[in-house]
Amino acid sequence: MSTQPVSIRVLDREYTVGVAADERDALLAAARVLDGKMREVRGSNRMAAVDRVAVLAALNLAYELQELRVLHETRERELRSVLDRLERRLDSLD
Repeated sequence: MSTQPVSIRVLDREYTVGVAADERDALLAAARVLDGKMREVRGSNRMAAVDRVAVLAALNLAYELQELRVLHETRERELRSVLDRLERRLDSLD
């Protein structure tokens, strides 16, 4: 699959990234999320070092991702438990 160059802007800097055509929209959405998180971390301190802002934004996003993974695993276990109970009830009806 061939890649296409796509320009994205993150914290007022432009980057060109090669991406497959079917992944372009996802990349642009991810860039918007990253830009928003970096702006949130930077706040009103326009002199903050970009690398520090990027690392703190990455840590915040990684933390949020980890929270979602834990929530997903918890809900998956709960769903599995409910399905097991339903299966046992159905088996008892035979």
